[in-house]
Amino acid sequence: MSSSSSSAPDALVCLVQPSTPDATQSDAQRLWSSACTTFTSKALDTRLLFGDNALKKSSATGVKAVRDVATSAGVKCVQIDGTGESIDVHAAAVGATLGLHAFTLKTKKDANPGKGITIIPTQDTDKSEWERGVAFASAQILARELMELPANMLTPTIFCEHIRREAENLAGVEVIVRDEAWAEEKGMRTFLSVTRGTAEPAKLLELYITYSAFSQCISASSQAQPLAFVGKGITFDSGGISLKPGSNMKLMRGDMGGAASVCAAALAIARLKIPINLVVVVPLTENMPGPAASKPGDVIYAMNGKTVEIDNTDAEGRLVLADALYYASTAFNPHTVVDVATLTGAMETALGSVYSGVFSTSDSLWSELHAAGEHEYDRFWRMPLDDDFAPQIGRSNADLCNTGGRPGGACTAALFLKAFVDGIEEEGAQAARLRWAHIDIAGSMEAVRAEPYQYTGMTGRPTRALIEFASRLAKLQGSST
Repeated sequence: MSSSSSSAPDALVCLVQPSTPDATQSDAQRLWSSACTTFTSKALDTRLLFGDNALKKSSATGVKAVRDVATSAGVKCVQIDGTGESIDVHAAAVGATLGLHAFTLKTKKDANPGKGITIIPTQDTDKSEWERGVAFASAQILARELMELPANMLTPTIFCEHIRREAENLAGVEVIVRDEAWAEEKGMRTFLSVTRGTAEPAKLLELYITYSAFSQCISASSQAQPLAFVGKGITFDSGGISLKPGSNMKLMRGDMGGAASVCAAALAIARLKIPINLVVVVPLTENMPGPAASKPGDVIYAMNGKTVEIDNTDAEGRLVLADALYYASTAFNPHTVVDVATLTGAMETALGSVYSGVFSTSDSLWSELHAAGEHEYDRFWRMPLDDDFAPQIGRSNADLCNTGGRPGGACTAALFLKAFVDGIEEEGAQAARLRWAHIDIAGSMEAVRAEPYQYTGMTGRPTRALIEFASRLAKLQGSST
């Protein structure tokens, strides 16, 4: 999909601005506050308020209608009209780009009629905002497609090759792929405990973005503390020895959704030249049963020296993340660490596919993530991270157990991860060295019902929210220098 304006359109999608002057604002509370100053109301009065998400849906609906007749009508280029000053150009671009996308591995010539269609805005459109919206949506599409690929087409090795190709010719981006021997040398034993059952070589992907490579800002510095993203990269999760039921196990091809979203977001951050230093750490492996696979009851020494009992091999995500979080928080001196993982079925039970759950030790970090999610309508809900859950994961002879029982399952998993993030605890009079948030996307990884800009299937969330978060954080850092 291209956003070039050089093509002549052969189809037109018109976006009509609702009559309310504040209709394109996205914050419902702000919409209501504004509305209350412009009309007199009494009890039980209602008013319809249109937000940016309605605009995304409208744009996507129009583009999909054209896509569905593209082959018979010979449509190659669609112009989005009505993207002048009165309409949020970013939202329109996001909706149109996502709405056109469909994933298929079918070989029929017309299996994906949207593939050859170009979307362009009108001449009076803010081109920078349009391109920004296209970049946000394209990043989510990359994450979607990586999640949709079957496990035989996306091994840890192939995942790394995908990211290398995407990073080619991007200024300031470096991709390093570590192997199992390197992980063994570093003492990443909880990560390696998951790799033992599969014949596919495990990898640890590191992606660095240094904004001084593409920024002319005086404050730009390769020495500035980075933001760190960590993504769970289980390219297929059978459950290991604690084998999952066969029904719907194929969904576990998407258990690397955290890895896909953080890598896609990072690449978009580089393309958009957002002025922030970023490091991404992604542990990649399959979780399979096998002669050498870890067994329930095994005790492992983690990279930070803690002992971990493997009560259930299907709670493998927290094992690979434990070493990755410790490595990210100690090796790169980050000011903020955000990990993203399809971690617990308990999160899907709690929030469904509407929200991604966030656990954080920092109120300011939660506020920044929340604002970014609301802006992109890729929403987050804060979950409890109380030490009162700790006894549930401290009930074995080891320092920690990788399960805590059914009650509060998402909370105990997050508390387990917290034990491996170095620098989030205050030490005497010394403040915490970094902020940390864990985003559980087990529910939001898959759309169970279609929306105009989201087919049923893998979502690629929370890619857009992560890009927006990094963009806002860069502005905050810039204003404080």
